Amino acid sequence: MNKKYYVKWASVAQRDLKQIIDHIAIDNPGNALQLLKTIKQKASNLYSHPERGRIVPELQDQGIHIYRELVVEPWRIIYRISDTTVFVLSVIDARRNVEDILLDRLVK
Repeated sequence: MNKKYYVKWASVAQRDLKQIIDHIAIDNPGNALQLLKTIKQKASNLYSHPERGRIVPELQDQGIHIYRELVVEPWRIIYRISDTTVFVLSVIDARRNVEDILLDRLVK
């Protein structure tokens, strides 16, 4: 039997997602709703196989291997696995300088 994980969203990740959806909804509410469903579903699926996401390349280059990501183009869902919990930490636009954002948010 596979181990089950609890998926928990950090407040900063919830804010990220809200800002993304609010911005898209200005021009296309239907697209915003679909994106919200897709991102939430991808993240919630981590309950059964959290290792499916790749290690975040920009952090791996810095010797940091505890953060993983799932991609919903162009968004990156950043998370960390701890015991039986998957913590969704950020939802970031991959078109921005991701390395600076992640190093600022995650490595302090």
